[in-house]
Amino acid sequence: MERAMSAHAVIFDLDGVLVTTDELHYCAWKQMADREGIFFDREVNHRLRGVSRMESLAIILEGASRGYSSVERERLADEKNAIYRAALERIGAGEILPGAVETLDGLDAMGVPYAVASSSRNAGLILERTGLRARMSVVVDGNDITRSKPDPQVFLIAAERLGVEPGVCVVVEDAESGVEAGLAAGMRVLGVGPPERVGRAHRVVGSLREIGVSELVEV
Repeated sequence: MERAMSAHAVIFDLDGVLVTTDELHYCAWKQMADREGIFFDREVNHRLRGVSRMESLAIILEGASRGYSSVERERLADEKNAIYRAALERIGAGEILPGAVETLDGLDAMGVPYAVASSSRNAGLILERTGLRARMSVVVDGNDITRSKPDPQVFLIAAERLGVEPGVCVVVEDAESGVEAGLAAGMRVLGVGPPERVGRAHRVVGSLREIGVSELVEV
């Protein structure tokens, strides 16, 4: 069925949509895995996109030669996060992706509210360091949820905090799990990235530069 009206709100994933810290994540996981003697490369890293920290660790530990207790897993996750957060202290506006600021400016001009909904527990720090935090009336991150994407919880909380129904929201996502979460929430979904990753979205673009704000709210 065709959409009857423009979106009442837009909900953005953070990493890979508005900003990029992919390389920082990769380097932090790589350093942790190397210390443990666990094979980890960019192909394995690709499987971590849009996945929570503990779920990411579980994927990495598939390549381990021994089992890890829950206490050990917590230690490794904390180690990776410490490396990653130290790297985040050095980021700034240069990590904002092309088209992101222009998209937010356009939504502001149209009076369309928006939010960030991320599985990362570091979303607040990333927004602060890149200068985007003041623009966000609603931020939902890994500290607010009990179920990670592809569960729709993070998007449903964002819609609730924005004061809108899920059906009038457009989700902007770069990960397969995020696309699935948006669809499960009953929202329209704009996929940012290659079709093999985000092809189930209602529309796919390579970056926010490729879509105007008027098109975004009509996805």
